[in-house]
Amino acid sequence: MDCVANSHPEPGQEVELDFAREWVEFYDPDNAEHLIAADLTWLLSRWTCVFGTPACRGTVEGRPDDGCCSHGAFLSDDDDRARLDDAVKKLTDADWQFREKGLGRKGHLELDEHDGQPQYRTRKHKDACIFLNRPGFPGGVGCALHSKALKLGVPPLTMKPDVCWQLPIRRSQEWVTRPDGTEILKTWVTEYDRRGWGSGGADLHWYCTGDPAAHVGAKQVWESLADELTELLGAKAYSELAAMCKRRSKLGLIAVHPATRIAE
Repeated sequence: MDCVANSHPEPGQEVELDFAREWVEFYDPDNAEHLIAADLTWLLSRWTCVFGTPACRGTVEGRPDDGCCSHGAFLSDDDDRARLDDAVKKLTDADWQFREKGLGRKGHLELDEHDGQPQYRTRKHKDACIFLNRPGFPGGVGCALHSKALKLGVPPLTMKPDVCWQLPIRRSQEWVTRPDGTEILKTWVTEYDRRGWGSGGADLHWYCTGDPAAHVGAKQVWESLADELTELLGAKAYSELAAMCKRRSKLGLIAVHPATRIAE
């Protein structure tokens, strides 16, 4: 978790979803046919994970200790599942509260449906993700996979499902036809807000990216989530993005994230 500054606005007061944003577009240094559009309003915000603090209210009412882990995580593909399976092998009873259950007959995955298609997700156990260690567990509360990665000194993204480590970054891609008929791949990197959860996003009890109480990070998002952005964009593209963020921050952002502005 990124270091949290001294100011702690009262949690629960989220800003509106629609507001002005600043974007920058640049071409991937490794691929001239890959255009990246980055949301500077989000990347220069002071959002930080506030799990384990009073500011985190949880996405399900009455379950603040779950954070955003109440529903289990859908796996994106075979590589995602293989990474998770490898991570599970590294967990001990001291790391994972429900290891016996997760390695038992029902396992740690369950088949569900996503976008009308069958898809595996991490199994829910006692109303939350089976990898979520609950209050009172000697190994500490929170994601067993995340905690184990920190113990091993490796980035959490190397052990967690894609959807877990990417939050709250939203990356979308599509092929775009330019006026001359040529095609390029365009990637957008922005905030994974309530709408990113689909129709159910509006029903979440609380969501952190719009709450000023979560915009108290000592670092801006482009820096605090450097590992995740590098994995999503590539090392050279991230380096280019980081340089742009530094320059824009020095010049002064016009469209500051409203939650960051309130927190300041």
